[in-house]
Amino acid sequence: MIQLSQQNCIYAQIDPIDFRKGLDSLIGVCRGKLKQDPFSGAIFAFKNRKATAVKLITYDGSGFWLMHKRFSKGTL
Repeated sequence: MIQLSQQNCIYAQIDPIDFRKGLDSLIGVCRGKLKQDPFSGAIFAFKNRKATAVKLITYDGSGFWLMHKRFSKGTL
């Protein structure tokens, strides 16, 4: 389970991401475009081109979580 607190930072990549990218590529985006440390425990959010899905990644101290949510109706 991922717990959110007031100390958690959430970073959102505004430009759409190719959702064929896996975890390692998304970590590269965190380091490159967002200029943030993916091991910081922050939550990183990415959307697809059509804004019908979102991917979140975070590091919990023992490994990365990759969450993918596809909306059945509507967009972001």
